[in-house]
Amino acid sequence: MVHVAGSVLDPDLGDHVCLPFEGERERMTAAGLFTRNGLRRRTKVVIITHADSPERTRGWLAPLVPGFADAVSAGQIEILRSIDTHFTDGRLDLDRMYTGLADARARAGKHGQHGVYALVDASWGAGDATEQAAFEAAANEVFGERWLAAVCQYDRRLFPRDAIDRAASVHPISPEQALLRFAGTGSGLRVWGDVDLTNRPAFASLLAPLEKEPGEIVIDASGLDFIDAGSAQLLTVTAMARPRGSTVVVCRDSMARVLRLISADEYVVVRRVGDG
Repeated sequence: MVHVAGSVLDPDLGDHVCLPFEGERERMTAAGLFTRNGLRRRTKVVIITHADSPERTRGWLAPLVPGFADAVSAGQIEILRSIDTHFTDGRLDLDRMYTGLADARARAGKHGQHGVYALVDASWGAGDATEQAAFEAAANEVFGERWLAAVCQYDRRLFPRDAIDRAASVHPISPEQALLRFAGTGSGLRVWGDVDLTNRPAFASLLAPLEKEPGEIVIDASGLDFIDAGSAQLLTVTAMARPRGSTVVVCRDSMARVLRLISADEYVVVRRVGDG
């Protein structure tokens, strides 16, 4: 198990993080640190508000971030409302969210910034936590392009424990759970870190789109340090939905043994690291 409490507010581009919090001081302190890290990394920092207005957010965030006013003026920091980023006519709209962040990426490039750091007030989904979790899982695919890092802040006062646990599990990274990173490769997927029960739904969301890919796909898991049997079984499910022999998994000996134990190698072409 990898504990990431110290790094979730300094994510790598490509990271999709769930960060539960207790109280306003913790929320604001996290926002200040995240914003400073984003500026240090020379990314565009996009803050998506819900509980607060953009105006109020600017008011309490400015004292926490040296040079805040200049960064806003220079377009290094943008503060937007969730209703303008996540919704169309009151309904969740994944395409609108993606388009908005892609536009932010284009603006970042014009200013010499290296991608987008997004801090999201997840209270936008408190009315339907199940739908929100499905939205978060579907959003994972975007992060495979590795120009976007997002930290989604979940208020423990608004979400019951089971909703927080569900939200954390569909994020590849959250404090006190296994840490999973990934990248799209054009011909499949590369994953590294750890997969277990804590982030298995996130792993499933990464594999699901591959079921419809034509031709051979390669899942490069050579960087995985650990995968449990239940998560490895998801690779079998993916392979069974595709033409036989067209799903290749590149992995270390330890993972190859797990795949053999669950008979996944009847459907998955297993290539050990170092095989010709």
